[in-house]
This record gives sequence, C-alpha cells and structure tokens, in this order.
Amino acid sequence: MSKHLWSLGIVMVVIALMCGSAMLGAHEIGTTRVTVRFPSDDTFRIEVTTDAQALLEKVGEHSFLDWVVIKLDGHVITPSVQTVVAPPVDEASSAIATVTLIGQVPPGARQLTWNYGWTFSMYSLAFEQRDGRSRTQWLEGGEDSAPIQVTATLEAASRASVVWQYLGLGFTHIIPKGLDHILFVLGLFLLSGRSGRQGTLVWQVSAFTLAHTLTLGLAMNGIVAARPSIVEPLIALSIAYVAVENVFSMRLRPWRVALVFAFGLLHGLGFAGVLGELGLPPGQFIPALLAFNLGVEGGQLTVIAAAALAVGWWRTAPFYRQRIVVPASLAIACVAIYWTAQRIGI
Repeated sequence: MSKHLWSLGIVMVVIALMCGSAMLGAHEIGTTRVTVRFPSDDTFRIEVTTDAQALLEKVGEHSFLDWVVIKLDGHVITPSVQTVVAPPVDEASSAIATVTLIGQVPPGARQLTWNYGWTFSMYSLAFEQRDGRSRTQWLEGGEDSAPIQVTATLEAASRASVVWQYLGLGFTHIIPKGLDHILFVLGLFLLSGRSGRQGTLVWQVSAFTLAHTLTLGLAMNGIVAARPSIVEPLIALSIAYVAVENVFSMRLRPWRVALVFAFGLLHGLGFAGVLGELGLPPGQFIPALLAFNLGVEGGQLTVIAAAALAVGWWRTAPFYRQRIVVPASLAIACVAIYWTAQRIGI
C-alpha cells in the first residue's frame, strides 16, 4: 500500500473520530433521573431530574411534553407539568431542574409505560413504592420502559438480577458507548502488540480496571471527589499521553503498569461523578459495584480481542510499527487533544 493511501486513511480516520466525538459527552450515562410513584390508587407522580441548562437548550421553544409519552394500559395520558430549578450548590455544580408530571390513573388501569426522548444518553428510571422500596430500570433516550404495575408490591431485587444488570451497564460503558475508554485501551494494545506480550497487556488493562473500581467505590461513599472541569480534560490528556508514548517509544517501559493504574484512578473519578448522582441499589452496593467493573473489564478485553483479530497477522511484519502503530497512535492523539481543547472550552 502506498504512503499516499496510508496518509489518506489516517486523515479519514481522524475526521471520522472527531465528527463522532463532537456528539460524545464526558460519559455515556447522563445525569437524568426519573422516579415514578403512585401517591394514591388513582394518581401518578413522575419526577424528572436533570441538568437545567442542558434541558433548556434541548427544549427551546418546545413543550417538555413534546417528547414524553406516558401510557396507562396502552392509552396516552397527558399530565400536568410543574418545573422547579435548584441553583448550583457550589462552583463545580450545575443548576438542577426537577420536572414533575402529575396525572390521573383511570379506574382499573394496571400498567404504566414511560418514554423520554429529550436525552441521547442512558438514564435511570426508578419505580418507588409508598413504603420506600424501589426498582430501577436503565433506559436509552427514546426507549420504552418495561411496564410498571400500578398495584404491584415490590420485593427486594435479587442479587443475581442486580449483578446481571450492572454487568451489562459496565460492558456497554465500554462497548459501544465508551469511545474515550476504547481509544485508551487501543493505545495500550498498540505498543504491546508486536512483541506478543499479551500477558503484560492484560496486566495493564486489569490495573486500569482495578483503579477504576477503587475510585468509583470511594467516590460513591463520599470519600473522594473531584471537579469534572478538571477531571475530564485530564482524562483526555491521559489518552493523548499513551498515544504519543507509542510514537516515541519502541518498547514497553517497566513502570507502564503503574502509570496505567494512575490513569485508571483518574478515569474512575470521571465516571464516578456521573454514577454517584444516579446511585447504586440500596443494600446491593458491593455486588453492583463489582459487577459493573467486571463488565468494564469484559468490554476492555473484547476491544483487545477485536484489535488482535484485526491486525493479528501483521504484528510480526517489518512494517507493523511504521504503518499501523504510528499512524493509529497519531490518530488517537489527535482525537484526544481535540477532546482536551473541547472540554476546557477552547
């Protein structure tokens, strides 16, 4: 393949990743939370809590109800709407809007379904009973919820169901939505690929996951915290660092696992800022946290396996570094630097 074709390929990859990253937030799980309650046998109350500025930008001249669909036994219900905006508690926080939807439950109605189209991110929908018990679903923007039984009596979620749910959340945090994490893992893979030292690569990825788990757990318990305005640009810079190191380094350094662990602490803080607002299921904190991070590990190992299949027969070729490692690392570095500038407002 000619050098011109390789150059063209690199440019196309960079453009595609930058275009995709323009739609990429800091993390794929948004700050929106939805809570469904039935205060009485004939009324429902749904509270939507979200970032006030983001909601204002999305809604614009539209009504909040334009992209909200509430159905009871398949019939669309139009609720009344009340909106309250709470000011930020500090400089690192944003104003929070709580939109409350109140409506009547028709006599004999059994099931409520919910659809929220004002977000492109994953969000939580909790059904809370009068005795305080709750059950959470995770939904994509525009996705119908599973039916909520109007007269249901909830039992505590089983440990198996919680583990399965958070395994899936952890995996999808990487694939397909975690482009920043995917590029970080690919950066690790590129420098490890030719020598075949896949054991070292797995150690790096595992160190990253362990650190991610540690900071997420500490943040969820309120022990550590960091401003997103600081953490998010640093996450992007960590991706750029790994990619640039690939360009200038011919081999793995002994201290790379320790460095990856440090970067994992940083990435964990970034995600904890979002998941901390959404919470983990009461009484199931440890299983949910461990399952989530096992899902993350599975997603990362899947990225590595896919990359190994894509370039497996070229890893020992003499042109591997020149035509694969360096161009791909430069593309990753360009995207990461673009994210850094975007996240600091340049």
